[in-house]
Amino acid sequence: MKRLVTIFAFALALSTHAATLSRQWQVADEALAEYFRRETRAISDRCLTDLTTSNAWLASLPTQRAQLAEMLGLSPMPPRTDLQAKVTGRIEHDTFTVENLHFQSRPGLYVTANFYVPKNLTKPAPAVLYVSGHGPVITNGISYGNKVSYQHHGAWFAQNGYVCLILDTVQLGEIPGVHHGTYREGMWWWNSRGYTPAGVECWNGMRALDYLSTRPEVDTNRFGVTGRSGGGAYSWFVTAMDERIKAAAPVAGITDLENHVVDGAVEGHCDCMFFVNTYRWDYPQLAALAAPRPLLIVNTDDDALFPLDGVVRLRDKVRRVYDLLGAGEKCGLVITPGGHQDTQELQVPVMRWFNKHLKGEETLVENAAVKLFSPQQLKVFTTLPGDAVNGKIHETFVEMVKPALPKSKEEWGRQREEWLAGLRTKSFPSLARADESAATFVLNRLTGHHQWRFKASGANLFVAPRADEKAERVILTAEFLKMGGRIAPRTPGAWHGQISFPRLDTNALVNPKRLASAPVEKVDFASLVRKEVQLRRRHMLLGETADAQRVADLVRAIQAIRASKEFAKLTLRLEAEGDMAVNALYASLFAPVDELVLTNLPKSHQDGGPDYLNVLRILDIPQAVAMASERGRVELRGANEADWAYPLQTAKALGWEKNLRVTR
Repeated sequence: MKRLVTIFAFALALSTHAATLSRQWQVADEALAEYFRRETRAISDRCLTDLTTSNAWLASLPTQRAQLAEMLGLSPMPPRTDLQAKVTGRIEHDTFTVENLHFQSRPGLYVTANFYVPKNLTKPAPAVLYVSGHGPVITNGISYGNKVSYQHHGAWFAQNGYVCLILDTVQLGEIPGVHHGTYREGMWWWNSRGYTPAGVECWNGMRALDYLSTRPEVDTNRFGVTGRSGGGAYSWFVTAMDERIKAAAPVAGITDLENHVVDGAVEGHCDCMFFVNTYRWDYPQLAALAAPRPLLIVNTDDDALFPLDGVVRLRDKVRRVYDLLGAGEKCGLVITPGGHQDTQELQVPVMRWFNKHLKGEETLVENAAVKLFSPQQLKVFTTLPGDAVNGKIHETFVEMVKPALPKSKEEWGRQREEWLAGLRTKSFPSLARADESAATFVLNRLTGHHQWRFKASGANLFVAPRADEKAERVILTAEFLKMGGRIAPRTPGAWHGQISFPRLDTNALVNPKRLASAPVEKVDFASLVRKEVQLRRRHMLLGETADAQRVADLVRAIQAIRASKEFAKLTLRLEAEGDMAVNALYASLFAPVDELVLTNLPKSHQDGGPDYLNVLRILDIPQAVAMASERGRVELRGANEADWAYPLQTAKALGWEKNLRVTR
């Protein structure tokens, strides 16, 4: 009976704690949803609202394009190396010819394409760059490229007097690459590297214009670009970045942040649809970079991937820019019935738009776009090239910084300040925001301990009573929220603090009610992980990452402890492990602690763990350790000295080697 009572008491305690924890998760979930709404609204409200004169807009274009280039991973712009273009096959049709060809947009990055040329041309013709969407054609493990799915567009343009080049994309071309790095491959270091496959697709499109410029059949003053879905997105990027495009007609390739972040449209898109949003743009700003060139926005009224309300909001903002420039009639909108489909009702307005703005004609479109060739006929390679880097272009497209060891204290000082400034502006922007968009805390003193709750992330900071009356330090542990009791003092002479962060999937990953109602083997953990992935991607679209927010909350937790009378004069020690150790490390750069104990710290952002936008374009974890050890004692536990040569050598050379300890 006594054992039964004990078990019952334990179960009751666990149930009570589970209910409390579940309420904490619910509060965090609601706070996160409100954060997404608030941040999206803040970005949207200031998008294209400061327009004054046409001259001011035109003067701003170089800065805007420089920002976009950076967010696409195109800053610095890659060198325009030899294209090494080669035609590998030719198809003769009654009215046009198709050339199967490839070129290298940079060494080893092969772009496979089909080039449609009308027969009996008497002078250079207008050229349409058609960028393919997500239409894979794969048979028996052989990829024929998504250009095959869109061949009817090339044939149709050629039959109507245009030269047309249809490109394969990186992921779905004849040489497969990767578009889904954060979506399903766990490559969160893409954010840290400032990499997006959208940048590769944009660059390939720009180099395609370079190739078209070498062809005698092409009038280089009459370039147009179009594509649908993913190709619609690339149409926007190429138009924004390359002024050689004289008319554009993106189809079903864009909507606004409200649709993506608040309504969840982001979950239907791979990474190739988005730039790394360092400068916190909404998508009308991207679209407006086409102005005042002729732009036709084309969509259907029931497209779940590009919802109509967001498309209309975007068009209204872009139209105001065109009106400011006196070119309102050059910003068109076509909405047809249907879902996310490639239909004739979408195709005809695009042809008529190009006829008007590239040919100066208003002729009727009489023929339909139909597929004429087999995938085998349109294949470029019989044997794939051995030097292709397509499958790993994400590893080299954006260069990773490789800092050298400082040669003097003066050089170190300059480098340290440059790193900190870069981190504040490119990786942790919320640290500079004092408004509601930044993570804040409220003080709630409860009996026996101090408690702070952080609004944006739902994190909680507890500081438990000290173990005795002669406390000399505060030991703060950073970790993810988990089942377990409140913290209790463990070290004599110390207060103990704990800052606990809910994971993003606040109602799933550790939901006590769900886990209590079903055996663990029946919990669909895969779906829970997918949910967290999509929430992390939303953060990137808002110009920050979830872990950057955790760093901001840690900074505020440290500041809260430092500001409390009970703790102000005590030594502050911060402890964390694994992923959270990285967050603790970076927090210490902005809110110094006296002691930092980091267990199983990853040696590079490239190895996984937390992602912060662009951090690998500024520094890596070893450089952060060097900075932290300059201002306080740092102990790396579970570490190999060989992995930490940079901070160890820097500390020894500049005189603070006693501050850094590496132990296994």
